Amino acid sequence: MKKHQSPAKLPVEVSVPDGEATVQQLNELLSNGSGFYSLPAQHFNEVFPRIYIGNAFVAQNVMRLQKLGVTHILNTAEGNSFMHVNTNAEFYAAGKVYVHCREGYSRSPTTVIAYLMLRHKMDVRVAMATVRHKREIGPNDGFLRQLCELNEKLAKEGKLKTK
Repeated sequence: MKKHQSPAKLPVEVSVPDGEATVQQLNELLSNGSGFYSLPAQHFNEVFPRIYIGNAFVAQNVMRLQKLGVTHILNTAEGNSFMHVNTNAEFYAAGKVYVHCREGYSRSPTTVIAYLMLRHKMDVRVAMATVRHKREIGPNDGFLRQLCELNEKLAKEGKLKTK
């Protein structure tokens, strides 16, 4: 069981070969080095330009979403695979996307991290650090494993930015 404490510090850099990432390494990026994880301090955060991650409560608040300028809502609260989400950049062009699950802590951050990897060619560690810098997150180990597999696949196909 993960221990929770706020705030967690994110390591600046992790030294691992390109394309290789493990669940343990990703968990270390999420914790403060002592095994502590932070819970979200806010209901939602803009984690990348025009992409918000948040909880289901805000997803039902039409006035709040309108104030934010949200044009698309992606509900990731249920389902078996984040790999079936429309990540076509044209679908979201010029809009703002609110990605949510129940708490905005595990499933929705995983979906956004995968989007950043697929559409912005980010390595899993860079994508995770990008999201984690803006919001406290804690994808479960199953989701972290899927992200590691996606990272390995994209690296083998030459679809990740190189340093």
